[in-house]
Amino acid sequence: MSPGRHGRRAPEPSEVGSPLLGTVAIVGFPNVGKSTLVNRLTASRATVVHETPGVTRDRKELVCEWSGKRFLLVDTGGVDVADPSPITRSIADQARAAVARADLVLFVTDARSGITPGDEELAAILRAARKPVLLIANKIDDPRRDTEALEFHRLGLGDPIPLSGLHGHGTGDLLDRIVELLPGTGEAEVGEEAIRVAILGRPNVGKSSLLNALLGQERVIVSDVPGTTRDTIDTVLRRGEQSFVLVDTAGLRRKRRQRQGIEYYSELRALEAAERADVALLLVDSTEGIVEGDIAIADIARKAQCATLVVLSKWDATTMRVEDATPELRRRLRQRPPVIAVSAKTGRGMGRLLDTVETLYGRLTARVSTGELNRFLGELREARQPPARNGKRLNLLYGTQVQARPPRFRLFVNDRALITRDYGYWVENELRERLGLAGVPVTIDFIGRA
Repeated sequence: MSPGRHGRRAPEPSEVGSPLLGTVAIVGFPNVGKSTLVNRLTASRATVVHETPGVTRDRKELVCEWSGKRFLLVDTGGVDVADPSPITRSIADQARAAVARADLVLFVTDARSGITPGDEELAAILRAARKPVLLIANKIDDPRRDTEALEFHRLGLGDPIPLSGLHGHGTGDLLDRIVELLPGTGEAEVGEEAIRVAILGRPNVGKSSLLNALLGQERVIVSDVPGTTRDTIDTVLRRGEQSFVLVDTAGLRRKRRQRQGIEYYSELRALEAAERADVALLLVDSTEGIVEGDIAIADIARKAQCATLVVLSKWDATTMRVEDATPELRRRLRQRPPVIAVSAKTGRGMGRLLDTVETLYGRLTARVSTGELNRFLGELREARQPPARNGKRLNLLYGTQVQARPPRFRLFVNDRALITRDYGYWVENELRERLGLAGVPVTIDFIGRA
């Protein structure tokens, strides 16, 4: 199969929807090293790791492969059942939901700290859940200290497994045990045919609320506190025959100097999410109107070669009209994306949003026939007189599409030096307008022919 955008290729039939062995949830008290262990087991840096407790808040799902077998690994936020704060209760609810649907639970403890009251409370919850549990004594960096894990027998969850998520000690044996205990059947893994959608926007514009509304459940934590989402969260949504991978991301601030610590790494992951997405949803808070930060984020999506859809969020709380916002956005955004209004609170526009995403994906992956493209070039020659220099006038000879996802065109001209910046942008805009590529990144290579 030929490679597509960012090296992605069309899936082989055997790869689409391939089954996983099962689902493994990782739970534990805050700051015991769950995300470090996830990164080690998946051989990635997919989760934000920081010394501050509570960095992971939502459930994060990753496919883990070991000895040719694959399973779903679900990282959860640190569970402090004694903390009465609303955000902590939401984290605990997310962890309980992960345990409820898991085939196996990894209960991670900190061997350096010994058994804490929080560990005992979590152990009681897991015993009541009656799910298979592997008890992990983490942060044992030296195999000579493995006996420190024995203390955790008191939790009544079987033999503790000593390991170091940071250095890898014991993780191979852990993976062997996981594969052995899983039932062998689980959810179908999403294939390459899925449309990958990144939800981008400034802090607190309603990204997580939109995701929950699309899914019809509290899949990620929603809070009025800006910056609640720190990791990028991949969630599969299936509608009919079409699968979507929805990626909620951290809020993006315009000025880099405002990003520090956890926020800096969270935003790096948001940018990575845009890089691997097919379609970016740019959320604009309709109660605030269009601000400069929204334009900067749209440019991030354009540079990542995503198709872009502008989503005016919180539509139930504003008097703004789509007709008022569209001209300004089309003027300021080079890709001239479509604009729709939604309300996560009332559910307005959710079906239309997914319809538009599918349409944009179709445009992103479509090919224009050489005949249609050259008829378009003939119309361009008639519509505007090309630039000239020293008595020589530019002539658009012919063209062809050389790539899809995103589309790239090669236009042959008599002399490339005659192409002006203004004329090049005009050709791009006309191509979007006449070939139905609004919202899609388009690359045009002008090739001179002697």
